[in-house]
Amino acid sequence: MRYTSYDHAFVDAVRAGGPDANGQAAEHAISDGQGKPCRCCLDQVPDGATMLILAARPFPEPQPYAELGPIFLCAEACPPYQGAEAPAILRTSPDYLLKAYSQDNRIIYGTGQITPAAQVESYASTLFERADVAYVDVRSSRNNCFLTRIYRDD
Repeated sequence: MRYTSYDHAFVDAVRAGGPDANGQAAEHAISDGQGKPCRCCLDQVPDGATMLILAARPFPEPQPYAELGPIFLCAEACPPYQGAEAPAILRTSPDYLLKAYSQDNRIIYGTGQITPAAQVESYASTLFERADVAYVDVRSSRNNCFLTRIYRDD
């Protein structure tokens, strides 16, 4: 499996002052270092660091299943996460919401599940056994915020 950060082009554009998914400029705030996971480096925005708060839609176009919601980003450039190991962003909660999506970016009904943190990888692996699963989104089980996307590593 491969965990991925938010779309780099979108992140770079927002950091440069471009609009978020609502067509607005990102808000600037100072992180307290807790509960502010950056969707680029997939780690907490450090305490005292400037962060961006913005609306994001991790799908290529609006459609009924393309959820839109708030995310945080480090205001300064950070290295985009991409790897096979669970990123730091998935070590801060006891559980997460996982949902599988098809190639046409539609939720595959029956796959959404609140999953204990220790079972995220095994549940995602189980979902990837299905031929119709293109990727799995991991969201906050408390606030439904998008955290990361997992792809099958073929």
